[in-house]
Parts: sequence; structure tokens; C-alpha cells
Amino acid sequence: MSAPIYKVALIQLHPKPLAIEANFATAEQLIRKAATQSVHLAVLPEYHLTNWIPDDPKFKTQCGQWEEYLNKYRALAKELKICIVPGTIVELLDPDTKDERLMNVAYFIGDDGEILGRYEKKNLWHPERDHLTSSRNDPHDVFHTPLGPVGMLICWDLGFPEAFRELIAQGAKIIILPTFWTLMDCSEYGLAQNPKAEALFLESTITARAYENTCAIIFVNAGGAVGKTKPGSYAGMSRLAVPFLGALGDETKDSAEEGMSIVDLDMQILEEAEKQYKVREDIGREDWHYSYRHDQYEKGKL
Repeated sequence: MSAPIYKVALIQLHPKPLAIEANFATAEQLIRKAATQSVHLAVLPEYHLTNWIPDDPKFKTQCGQWEEYLNKYRALAKELKICIVPGTIVELLDPDTKDERLMNVAYFIGDDGEILGRYEKKNLWHPERDHLTSSRNDPHDVFHTPLGPVGMLICWDLGFPEAFRELIAQGAKIIILPTFWTLMDCSEYGLAQNPKAEALFLESTITARAYENTCAIIFVNAGGAVGKTKPGSYAGMSRLAVPFLGALGDETKDSAEEGMSIVDLDMQILEEAEKQYKVREDIGREDWHYSYRHDQYEKGKL
């Protein structure tokens, strides 16, 4: 019996700053368009409702509307009978108390509107750490979905292979990464060496993670306004990466502009990749020799 083929919509949305209603309207329009092409899953970028403007007082106010928009996506998934990962939604929790905090959260919504998975971003990008709370030592969980076992990570989690290994050790075959990654996230030194250094990071790392984990990586990044994307700003490059084939997604994988790719995810590719590389087989052995426990080294020496 052959493995299934799933159709995935990679929605590289341009999040207009603090325009939560307009951004949701665009997301809804693109999801509805994807549904007409019989997709099983639609994925949006990180910060797709608000963009990343944390110093503006409106940012926190709009984060207080998180539940309203989560419920809108749940209703949309149920209506269209497709799964939705609505990028990330920043949640204002315990407002006006000593425990007030902002959490950057990704949800997996099933095709019946039920929440099948919730992941709070663990590895915060350096400028985020003054504004967001990390999930810290919480484990990376795998969720059972209509597409099989799925793990979710967010943006800078991409830089930590341990996160991927924790997920595939639990059986994840698909890892979904909503992202807000720009070319200007690079340092001045790095930009002087290569203005597209961050694009090189993404190009290199996403496919490597797919190969080294015999899994599919669904990477969906923010894009810029069509026809108005400034060189050196939005990175885009939304793609589905699998072993043997590399990056898929003709409308977005080489573009920084807003757009959408509809991609077939053939799960048989992952089965054949595991037969070839036996990564999961090796890490499942009782005598597996890597523990990924860095606390055995002296602090500050890494």
C-alpha cells in the first residue's frame, strides 16, 4: 500500500503593521482560494496578524484579541473542512497582573475546527527576549493529526537541530515552521560580507533539516507587498522541503513577495528516505551514543 499524498498551501502573506482585521481578511481570502484546490492543510507565517511592532502600545492591545481570531480560524477550518496552522498568534495572558506575559503560539487546527496541537515558541530571537516569554524547558510535543504525527516549531527554532531530533524521536514525519525572518536580521558585519546571508542560512538549513531527520519541513515565511518589496527586507522563500527533492513551492520558494504555493507532499518520499539513511532507526537504538545534554560541559565554555 502506497503512502498518501497531501496537498499543502504555503501562504506567504505580507503582514501589514498592526492591521489585524485587514491581515485576517487577506489570510481568509487566500485560505478560501486554497480550499478550492482541495488542499488538506494551509499554513500562514509567524506574526501574520500584527507584524512585529512590539514597542507600539497597539501591539499589546491587539495581542489581547488572540482568542477572537483563533476562533475565527477554527470556524474557517470547520467550514472548509481543511486543516489550518494560522502562523503564530501572540497571546496576551493574565493581563494587568504580576503574571502578565506575551506568548508566541502556533496552533494546529483540524479539519473539524478542533485544536489538535499548541506550541509556544521556545528559542526566542534576541530582540524578542525583551517582549516575549519563552516556553523554556517544556518538552517539544508531537500531535496526532489527519496528516499523521506532526511537530511544530517557530522561526529561530530552525537554528537548533536538537528541537527537530526531539520531535522525530517521538515519530513526527512533518515539522511545520511558521516564520517571520527578514534579510535584515543579519548583523552589519554579515551584511557587508553578503547582503543575502540570511537567505543563504535558510536555503542551506531547511533542506539539511529535512535530510538529517528524514522528514518534511513546511517552512512558511512572511513576504513583502507585491511590487513594493524593498531589496534587503523580507526574505520570503516559503517552501516545503523533503529529502531527494529539496525545496518545493514554485510560487514562493525563490520569491520575497506575498504569494501562495500549492505543493504535493508525497509521504512515500519520507519512507524511502528513511530506508536509505536509517536516521530514525539509529536514534531509536538502545545504544544510541548522542544524548544532546549540554550540561555536561562547563557553563560559558560553549
